[in-house]
Amino acid sequence: MSSEPGLDRHEWESELQALEPDLRDTPGEALPELADLIQRMLLERGFDLDDTVAREGEEREVVAEYLAAREISDLVERGDSAAGPGDVASAINGLRAIFDFIVAERSGP
Repeated sequence: MSSEPGLDRHEWESELQALEPDLRDTPGEALPELADLIQRMLLERGFDLDDTVAREGEEREVVAEYLAAREISDLVERGDSAAGPGDVASAINGLRAIFDFIVAERSGP
């Protein structure tokens, strides 16, 4: 875990900014990259994505949102037609909400 949250935040914002054109133009292709970014952010901020017991309150909601979006991302990566454009858009919106939450709530002083 980084000792300088401001550096993490800057890196994350730069990564998201670099993904924005692809999220707009080819959302299905960009979704896995966004999901990977959010996964790194969650892990660096101490979220346990594997321990269901640790998921309580606000953290449980964030993890549930991430896992739902990751499921869509994985379907898209496999070329599964079960994930339609609406699912991709919903996953991207959910991941953006998590991004905003982490940057605002968990970025440190």
